Amino acid sequence: QVHLVESGGGSVQSGGSLRLSCVTSEYYPSYCMGWFRQAPGKEREGVAQIDSEGKLVYADSVKGRFTISQDIGKNTVYLEMNDLKPEDTAMYYCAASKWLLPDRLVLISSILFDTWGQGTQVTVSS
Repeated sequence: QVHLVESGGGSVQSGGSLRLSCVTSEYYPSYCMGWFRQAPGKEREGVAQIDSEGKLVYADSVKGRFTISQDIGKNTVYLEMNDLKPEDTAMYYCAASKWLLPDRLVLISSILFDTWGQGTQVTVSS
């Protein structure tokens, strides 16, 4: 059973940066690791995903500002967030899926992720 633990959230001012970390107890033989976020009163949305083949994909709203990466030796997936905006304020979740990203590089649905972390709060003030 894969177990995920996120960390790195906090409160920053607009334009600031944060790096989120997600430590996984193990990896599926092939996998996609994703970051999602959910703001109060809004639906959960995909932010960035990376798979075991090295494919990456980002939501349009974070392209050029956020970077997803992984350190397999440390069982950790990162989300580097720069130029943060108030609209980035949300609970951020790490999730694991046994699916790979499609070749056309679109975010895959949250329903395909079967393991979730507890979340870490990111708050950006103007």
